[in-house]
Amino acid sequence: MNSTLIQMTLIMACGVGWRWATPAGLSAEQTRQVLTTVVYYLLLPAMVLEVLWSADIGLHSFQYTLLGVGSIVLALACMWMVGVVFSFEHRRMGAMLLAAAFPNVTYLGLPVLEQTFGSWARSVVIQMDLFAATPLLFTVGVMVARHYGEDSAEKSKPLWLFFNAPPFWAAAVAVMLNINSVIAPAWLFGVLQKLSAAVVPLMLFSLGLALSWKAVSVRNIPFVIPVILIKMALMPLFALVLVGYLPITGAYRAAAVLDLSMPSMVLGIVFCDRYRLDSPLYAMTVTVTTAISLITLPFWHGML
Repeated sequence: MNSTLIQMTLIMACGVGWRWATPAGLSAEQTRQVLTTVVYYLLLPAMVLEVLWSADIGLHSFQYTLLGVGSIVLALACMWMVGVVFSFEHRRMGAMLLAAAFPNVTYLGLPVLEQTFGSWARSVVIQMDLFAATPLLFTVGVMVARHYGEDSAEKSKPLWLFFNAPPFWAAAVAVMLNINSVIAPAWLFGVLQKLSAAVVPLMLFSLGLALSWKAVSVRNIPFVIPVILIKMALMPLFALVLVGYLPITGAYRAAAVLDLSMPSMVLGIVFCDRYRLDSPLYAMTVTVTTAISLITLPFWHGML
């Protein structure tokens, strides 16, 4: 695990270095937007298609959904109770709810789990993401952002339209091909594998581009602390307890729980900007929890 995290950190450090140096005049934001667009619309769907087409999809997929949804809902409930007790301002409360509940299951979880457990762990990550975290983000997460923020759009986008996205279409196609026992042609599978190979380094590099210590502010420390405790300690602990009641065993149990132990997701900054939540607070939370994860992930890995 330590060797894996060193490799991941060095690749993220390249992104941080790019933010500082801005080669060819390209800012971190410009570069990250291009890279994440390529990953989201081409490379990630290719990986989803490759993995789910040949994955063992069955009852355990529903179990990943229960584990992911249960853990995220608990984190939301805990953060909401803290916010009510201390009467947090709405914009701040919305950002803290998103940061505490939704882990970076794909952008950091995918490379960490694949390097730690092997290529089979990609199936766990993708199922945890597409069957639990992302559907909850685009429903409950959007409702939280709308409630605590401001929807500046003239007409709100229906929640179901958020699922009209390349990774979901790729997952639907892959599941249909899988359950109908369609064999992938060798040439097509080779293309999908080559596209998939670019996902991990680009995700890590993009994550490094998103990290900025300029976002760290002393005044936000009291609001980041409860997020850290819930996201990096309570949520993994609850997942560890909950998985004991599910028939997920061995390395699959360890991979699923470790995926839910990841730091706050980067995508949340988009929701904060879109619904005018406290974006600086959220950005600081992503940076701090990602740094802390270099300590907590080996701890949870050892526990598992």
